[in-house]
Amino acid sequence: MIALIQRVLSARVEVENETVGAIGAGLLALVAVQPHDGEREAQRLLQRLLGYRVFGDEAGRMNRSLADIGGGLLLVSQFTLAADTRSGMRPSFTAAASPEHGRRWFERLVALARAAHPRVETGRFGAHMVVSLVNDGPVTFRLDTG
Repeated sequence: MIALIQRVLSARVEVENETVGAIGAGLLALVAVQPHDGEREAQRLLQRLLGYRVFGDEAGRMNRSLADIGGGLLLVSQFTLAADTRSGMRPSFTAAASPEHGRRWFERLVALARAAHPRVETGRFGAHMVVSLVNDGPVTFRLDTG
């Protein structure tokens, strides 16, 4: 699994002009599932999402995690993160999971997150989404379980 995480002051996802997920301060995670992903990758990505230290401590250093601050987590499926862009002028999606496999493991990640963290919101898998955010920093990292 791949996640592009952004530290945000707020973020929300709309589908057909309806807000389907919104958080205050926390992390927006754009998530791509790859063909080989399963339980191990979902568990590892969740561990990193909740434990990755990207929030400032009293000295302003990135020493606090999402779990430490009790922030929101907005999970949004985005298969395009798995694109191969090394050549040509059009991305290849051969490294992205099939829609069925992607949905299964994205939904498993969401279930694990909701069981472990009190403030989890999502977009809508497979929908055209409008994602709005107020980036904090900006602080952006790519996490990869593979």
